[in-house]
Amino acid sequence: MKFLLEQAEALFRYTQSLRRDFHRHPELGFQEHRTAGIVARELRNLGLEVTTGVGKTGVVAILDGMHDGPTALLRFDMDALPIQEETGAEYASTHSGVMHACGHDGHTAIGLTVARILAQQREALHGRVKFVFQPAEEGLGGAQAMLEDGVLENPRPDFSLALHLWNEKPVGWVAAVPGPFMAGSDIVEITLRGKGGHGALPHQTRDPIVAAAQLVLALQTIISRNVPPLEVAVLSLTQIHGGEAHNVIPESVQLRGTLRTFASSVRDLVLKRTAQITQELAQAMECDGKIKVTDLTPPVINDEAMAKWVAQVAQDLIPEVNVDTTYRTMVSEDMALMMAQVPGCYFMIGSANPERGLIYGHHHPRFDFDERALIYGVALMCAATLAKLGAR
Repeated sequence: MKFLLEQAEALFRYTQSLRRDFHRHPELGFQEHRTAGIVARELRNLGLEVTTGVGKTGVVAILDGMHDGPTALLRFDMDALPIQEETGAEYASTHSGVMHACGHDGHTAIGLTVARILAQQREALHGRVKFVFQPAEEGLGGAQAMLEDGVLENPRPDFSLALHLWNEKPVGWVAAVPGPFMAGSDIVEITLRGKGGHGALPHQTRDPIVAAAQLVLALQTIISRNVPPLEVAVLSLTQIHGGEAHNVIPESVQLRGTLRTFASSVRDLVLKRTAQITQELAQAMECDGKIKVTDLTPPVINDEAMAKWVAQVAQDLIPEVNVDTTYRTMVSEDMALMMAQVPGCYFMIGSANPERGLIYGHHHPRFDFDERALIYGVALMCAATLAKLGAR
């Protein structure tokens, strides 16, 4: 498998040029028309069977091997975020207010390089590879849209692989973790409705802003006082909207946030207590409280056997790499929807470099990563695929 690392290194300029081009021209979820066009062009140039418009702007390509065998699904996300870039990089976004602040530009470039390398291994390939370039991973339902368009059919995958460049860890770190790996995600929306009026006459109102202030604090007790200490959950309220003028108490206030959990029992508990506290505190403050929950994605749960062999492949391929088999994160990923139907392994590639100031986390306006991580991502995805398909 060492030759795969050598090929990834030899193709680094190709991968890097793609990544930087995507970074200069970021596109939000379900708007990845330019990105998808480049992806389709590169895949067709390799002689692959390409289908576009899957899940609105997704791209799917099939690489058939010369021998019978299983079907691998390799998934790479393409979308950017509504963030104004502040990196000052020479390849910075040319689209105001839109930025690749999560590394999906790197994922797409990795995917195209993997396709290029595996296409050269067609004669040794026992089975086929289904390349899935997904739109709208950032909470907009891209995976679900592709599923509804039949991404898991014709042919049906036998196993799946996906990766994420990870700026929480340095280059030279890889995580391949059996079992629960990334948290499930829900959007929690709360509306408090009272009685508006003049800010100088609060006794004539039922103030939803005061109720909201108390509710934010009260909801923090759920994790500390209801969830068992050895279980894990995060409930973060991230938005509060209410009022239009400095001297008017509004009629209503809207709160919005995110719930992250691994276990369904913990999720149910947190949502039950959130509803109880919202309704009862609102009543105590003479307001009405309503809660709406949107289920975005279940947890990413890696197949134990697959995670173990990906970890072993990583160690064999790059002996100096630090392979972590215990790491977990409360960040979520809609690849979980595909993995719920097709067993797989979602792994991470460390991409930070403190010496170069590449330390900013995902979704930060100064996010950027050490592009050497692209080499490890390409090599490991190729090696894991070929090991599973029985190539020699």
